[in-house]
This record gives sequence, structure tokens and C-alpha cells, in this order.
Amino acid sequence: MATSTTGSTLLQPLSNAVRLPIDQVNFVVCQLFALLAAIWFRTYLHSSKTSSFIRHVVATLLGLYLALFCFGWYALHFVIQSGISYYIMIIIGVENMHKYCFVFALGYLTMCQITRVYIFDYGQYSADFSGPMMIITQKITSLAYEIHDGMFRKEEELTPSQRCLAVRRMPSLLEYLSYNCNFMGILAGPLCSYKDYITFIEGRSYQLTQSEANGKEDIKYEQTDPSPNIAVVQKLLVCGLSLLFHMTITKTLPVEYNIDDDFRATAALPVRIIYLYVSLMAARPKYYFAWTLADAINNAAGFGFRGYDKKGTARWDLISNLRIQHIEFSTSFKMFLDNWNIQTALWLKRVCYERASFSPTIQTFILSAIWHGVYPGYYLTFLTGVLMTLGARAMRNNIRHYFAESPPVKLCYDVITWTATQVAISYTVVPFVLLSVKPSFTFYSSWYFCLHIACILVLLILPLKRTQKRSIEQERTQPSWSKKLEEEENVLGQNSYSTTNNSFCQKREITCRYPALKQ
Repeated sequence: MATSTTGSTLLQPLSNAVRLPIDQVNFVVCQLFALLAAIWFRTYLHSSKTSSFIRHVVATLLGLYLALFCFGWYALHFVIQSGISYYIMIIIGVENMHKYCFVFALGYLTMCQITRVYIFDYGQYSADFSGPMMIITQKITSLAYEIHDGMFRKEEELTPSQRCLAVRRMPSLLEYLSYNCNFMGILAGPLCSYKDYITFIEGRSYQLTQSEANGKEDIKYEQTDPSPNIAVVQKLLVCGLSLLFHMTITKTLPVEYNIDDDFRATAALPVRIIYLYVSLMAARPKYYFAWTLADAINNAAGFGFRGYDKKGTARWDLISNLRIQHIEFSTSFKMFLDNWNIQTALWLKRVCYERASFSPTIQTFILSAIWHGVYPGYYLTFLTGVLMTLGARAMRNNIRHYFAESPPVKLCYDVITWTATQVAISYTVVPFVLLSVKPSFTFYSSWYFCLHIACILVLLILPLKRTQKRSIEQERTQPSWSKKLEEEENVLGQNSYSTTNNSFCQKREITCRYPALKQ
């Protein structure tokens, strides 16, 4: 089945030459153009050389141009969704606007996804217009909640992360459109907080501030604008390797082969387990490519600086969307989720998990499924994810502390949990790739729903309650590479120049930004 494009066909000869769909070629070329535009933006439209107004206008117009090139007039959906949401914010008021914006933005996104999937190209992985709308929906809902927190709720009612991100004045229409549709994030994100984005546009990213007793901020001095060049080059190298892997290896390991009749009938169980893991691992580099390139574009524009590590090296991971090493070596379901699509996990935490009055884990997975789209496979994946998350939590809380004493035993435990985590993740996300109900159930039935049944038995047998003693023991049995990351983050939290210009946020920065679906 051939895919069609709604955007420009100018690059059709290139598409034919590389044998890729025109919409994917448009996406990659536009992102490379955005990378060059970001370098120009940082060099010639630096905040020290021009006004915030000009930076907002240029960022917005370039973003809308890229959207128009990739998606044609379907890009109007971005403006319509943003415009109506802004109108809702103005007329409803800060008390309830977050609810109306949430329902409208998510509903509009779902309507577009239904139209795209069931009318145009069911089952086609194309760079369609609903992808950017997913990011815009995150921004619309996040900002609505941040304004509600900053302009309506009392200070003592807010959590540390909500207090850190709260917005205390209504943005102008230009600021709103710039935040939603800027060229750095219009095509692939990632999500960033409104305060971080405005701070970057206004050139306050490197100011060290101190909050006074009356709540006002006193600017002590400005940190020298660090160069993102090394970070950008490193991320482009990752992009190149990911793209090479995707173009050469991924196509030889199709996920669909897991449900091939001959394979299921003849392959031994160890072979099936290994192929399940390898085929799903091979499906990840395309996400590594897209998200890392998007991060590099933002960095090239000067956005994404998050302070210095203990060696004095600048950190450009403020809005990074993944940590590949921690994904591939994760030893728990939680560790995988915390390092995969980080900004989306933070969005789910901020707008759903920490605000849910009951069953926050279930509500969060349901929202994640709705946001991702309307393919049945998405819902099977996220409903399975609920079981896996709860089952893994019960196992960790009841078993892991027994492996704390001996380093060799702990190493053995880490190897076992890594294996179990990678198999469980692969088992869970197969329907996400297969999309439809029939092939998804074919896969699960070929495995006799074994991990579903195992998780249910674990939940029936093992208690979920977490004790303080076990929390301490779990900290002791944390994998060494995870501990190293947290040590670096703690140093960073002490030395960084907060991008939200608030000394409280400097101390809470890691708490605000990095925990995903806390378990």
C-alpha cells in the first residue's frame, strides 16, 4: 500500500533516489534545515542582539513554514488548535480553563487521529500531521495547568514541581503561538515548560538569581553563554549511527516475524525469546534518530542548557527526550519508562499522575494510550503496561532487598532483572508496533498470555505496600550506572544555573524535571 503526502512534492526525486516515502524525506530535510536555522538564530538573532519580539516572530514564522512544507494545508490544524485553546484560556478564566483546554486539545487531537487513521492511511507509519499535534497538545495542556497553578491555586497547595513551573501571568498571543509552533520543536518536539522557553527567548537562561523574602528575584550576575557546539556534534553523531542502524539492520529484523506461522511452529522457545528482544531493540533507533535530532536543533539555537556537571562540563540535556544507555541497560520497568520519551513521561506525571484522585497509574496509562492515537494495539500495549508496572513494583518491593548484602549476588540479580525487563518490555510493546487487534492477540496467544498471567499472580500473592526499610534497601541495590547518574544530577542540582530564574528551582530542578511515573 503506497503512502501519500499532504505536503510539498519538491523533493520527490530525492525520495525516489533513496527509496523512502516523500513525507519522511520532507521531515528529515526540514529538520536539517531547522538545524541550520537554529545556528543562524543563535548567531544573528541572539537575545543580546535583538528583541524578544523579533525572536518570537521569526521562530513562529519559520515553524509555520516548515509545517506547511511538510503537511500542506493540514498545518492549519496547528494554528486552529492553538488559537481556540488560547481563546478558551481568555474567556473561561484561570479557575477552570485547564479542564476546558485539556478536553478540547485532547478531543481535537483524537478527532484528527481518527480521520487520519480510518479515512486516509490505516497502518502506515508516515510523518503525518497528527505527530506535531501530539506535541502541541502537550504544550497546550501543560501551560493551562501551569497558569492555573500560578494564578489561581494557593502557594501551599502546590507540589515542589508545580511551584517551580507555575506561570503567574497570561501569555500574549504571540508568545503562545511561538511556544506552540516555533521552528525548533514544531515537527518533533520535544515538550518543554513554558517558563523555560520564555526564559530562553528573553535571554535569561544563564542568569544566576536569588529569591528575596518578598518573592522578588535579585539577579546576582550572568553566566557566560556556553557553547552548545560539542553537544550538538555528539548528538548528530548519535543521529547518524541510529539512522544507519535503522536503514541497514532494522529492515532485516521485522517485528511481524514474531507472529509468522512457520516461525511459531518451528522455533524453539529460547530462539523466540531472543528474536523478540532483538526485533524490538532494532525498532528503537528510528526514535533515537528523531528525538536526538530534535534535541540537537534546540541546542544549536541555544536552548537546553541545564548547568554544569562536577567536572565543569556544560550539560545540554534540559529537554532531552531519552537516555539511550539507561534504556538499553534498564533493570526495571520503571527505569525504562524514566529514560524513554522523558518529556512525555513528565507531561503525564504533571497533568495526570500527580493530580489523579484515584488509581493514578491506571489513569496515566489510559491517557497515554488516548494521546498516542486510536490504533487498538496502543490500548493493548498500555493496558498490558499497567499490569507489568504493578507487577514489577510488587516484585521489587518484596524481593530486591534480599539481594543487598553480597556484591556478587547483587550482580547476579542485576543480570536477571535486566533480562526480565528487556523481555517484559518487548512483550508489552509488540501490539504497539503491530497496531491491530488480530495480530496482537495472535502474538499474545502464541505466548499463552504468560506474562499477563504471571503479573496477575504476583499481584494476588505479593503485597504492594512499601515500607521505609525496603525503600532504604532498594536504594542500596540500585544498579551502579543508575547511582552514578543520580550522583551527577545531585552535583548538577547544586551548581546549575536554573533556567527558570528561581533559586528554589535550582534545588528542586532534578525533582521537577526527571522523575516520570513514580511508582
